[in-house]
Amino acid sequence: MIDLSTLNDMQKKAVLQTEGPVLILAGAGSGKTTVLVNRIAYIIETKNVRPYNIMAITFTNKAANEMKERVSRVIGELSRDMWLCTFHSACVRILRSHIQLLGFNPDFVIYDTADTKTVLKECYKELDIDEKNYPLRAAASVISKAKDNLQTAEMFKAVNQGDFRMTKYGEIYELYQKKLKSNNAVDFDDILFLAVTVLSNNPEVLEKYQDRFQYIMVDEYQDTNNAQYMLISMLAAKHENICVVGDDDQSIYKFRGANIQNILNFEDTFSNTAVIKLEQNYRSTTTILDAANAVIHNNKERKSKSLWTSNGVGDKIKVHIGYNERDEALYIANEIEKLHAAGTRFSDIAILYRTNAQSRVIEDLLLRSAIPYKVVGGLRFYDRKEIKDIVAYLRLIHNPNDDLSFQRIINEPKRSIGKTTLEKISAIAQDFDISAFEVARYANQYNDLSRSAIKLVEFCEMILSLQKSEKTMPLKEFVEKVMNDTGYTAMLITENTIESKTRIDNLGEFISAISEYEKTEENPTLSGFLENVALISDLDGYDEEEDLCILMTIHSAKGLEFPVVYIAGMEEGLFPSARSMNTAEDLEEERRLCYVAITRAKQQLYMTGAKSRTLYGQTTHQVSSRFLGEIPNEFLLEDGQSAADGMAVKVSKIPQSLGRSTGEIFRKVSSASSAPKAEIDFTPGERVLHKKFGEGTVRTVQRFEKDAMLEIKFDSGETKRLMAAFAKLTKI
Repeated sequence: MIDLSTLNDMQKKAVLQTEGPVLILAGAGSGKTTVLVNRIAYIIETKNVRPYNIMAITFTNKAANEMKERVSRVIGELSRDMWLCTFHSACVRILRSHIQLLGFNPDFVIYDTADTKTVLKECYKELDIDEKNYPLRAAASVISKAKDNLQTAEMFKAVNQGDFRMTKYGEIYELYQKKLKSNNAVDFDDILFLAVTVLSNNPEVLEKYQDRFQYIMVDEYQDTNNAQYMLISMLAAKHENICVVGDDDQSIYKFRGANIQNILNFEDTFSNTAVIKLEQNYRSTTTILDAANAVIHNNKERKSKSLWTSNGVGDKIKVHIGYNERDEALYIANEIEKLHAAGTRFSDIAILYRTNAQSRVIEDLLLRSAIPYKVVGGLRFYDRKEIKDIVAYLRLIHNPNDDLSFQRIINEPKRSIGKTTLEKISAIAQDFDISAFEVARYANQYNDLSRSAIKLVEFCEMILSLQKSEKTMPLKEFVEKVMNDTGYTAMLITENTIESKTRIDNLGEFISAISEYEKTEENPTLSGFLENVALISDLDGYDEEEDLCILMTIHSAKGLEFPVVYIAGMEEGLFPSARSMNTAEDLEEERRLCYVAITRAKQQLYMTGAKSRTLYGQTTHQVSSRFLGEIPNEFLLEDGQSAADGMAVKVSKIPQSLGRSTGEIFRKVSSASSAPKAEIDFTPGERVLHKKFGEGTVRTVQRFEKDAMLEIKFDSGETKRLMAAFAKLTKI
């Protein structure tokens, strides 16, 4: 029997309410995953329902994998029969079985953002459209929104008839979709849009999935967009055993198409909805929760609830407003050093900010203080050139109609196939409505390709040979064969540079990723692996076991928690963002973002800002964020003690009347005068002298491009980690 004794009353109520529509309003840290796992187990145990008949949807692979692990611990091997996955992976499964109804082949490939940009550029060229007049990003956004609203290109053009600009975007959308289809490819928005289209246009297919999924659960429902809302509504229409879990106070993805009205109006969509509120927080202290409640209660567009905890009052929130952004960052670095010296692991600390541009100065000061860190949301492993190249080879082997992959790797390594030849191939493919691969395969039949025909045919024969190998070899061995047979690994070995060696290491890590995939999948296939790669998010690379401080935007931090959190840049125009001040709706989303940031903290929260800030090349005097003003003083502790180094002190003495250009000149001079020129060539075992810490012995040396992190055991007994360029050490 399933044991519910560890659940609180409202959690238990949510588990036991199995029939009909259920809306679980789950506040931050209220144990919603625990509720979902127990609810699944309870339904299987008491309702005579097989796992096969249950669907549980979440947003990230990380969340889906965590739920899979926890469900399997409760119900064992039975969990394999469940659809416990993300929206996108669920829709991919539907499309693999039924996309032929829309004229695609089941072996379609998934294009990422970079691929989308490449296809759009081709469209611009064919339509003779100037990117200055119609920016690529704007076109991508218009097309994405159209798909979210379930509008085909034809529907979009009809709706925008008479609007010259939007009609032009409609033409781009139309050609873009045509190119995707000829490449047998879909983009991320298509995954949802086309799945909904298949179900809408084919009642027998919809009924098949309705009959299968007798119980549907959706996590993070506040983040659903229109297409996701439609998908869930259609699948749940027959049995209406739909349970959605979410928190309208944490709806922060409007820019991705999330529609907060989906959760606010859930009771209107499904009549007789049972509403259950999970308000007991197991994560944070009372002080942190009271501060979060004080901020979010200023929003009007929300369901009524208020978090509480039995964790204790905890420390007050430390607030520091620096002279400038460097002073703010130095304060953060100094406080982290104190925490670490007192026993806090670096990995227990997160620094959150509203915009990525804020991280540069913070990173600089962390480096100077020898504090290890990792930026989450930077260049992803799968976005590196060598990885994208090998993935393109695998995609072309899997789907020879993929013109984008063909163009990417036909000359990687160099095969003396130039731009002119590729343009000729593209023109022929367009004229005969066939793939670029098909043209290259029979290049000797086209006069325009005679000079490159031998190389093109050889390339295609290699791809076809690898296609045969893929059917008979284990996936890991096959990918290693691809790297070798294509000459890619040999190219990097021949280069013999530091960069090429790093790229070889990255390919080794890629092989490790394939090994992990083979271990976790019951039936590992090339198709399945490519699907996994396409659906990976930034956070999937976040390893909680690494002892590094985490830097990330607040949007990236959603769903995570840390003992210590710094929220940097608490200033009007930065947080809330200047762009959010045009409408009450946008400002409320910024306030929800602040609520999310505050509730990431478990034990200690810092909120920092600056009196002046240079961002995007402009220096401005700043006013503290209104969100700080919404927190009662009783929860705050102003830490006004200056953490400034010499440079910051000098900046503080600049008269307020100085013009911007004079201040910028002063900062440049100060920065230049403090540039590192010290000795950085040290080896373990060397004896050194530091002005403050005295004599010591170098224990380890971790080298960077122009610096090195030294771990030094000083004769006083202290062990310090210092950046060589700034430590001003003397060898003795």
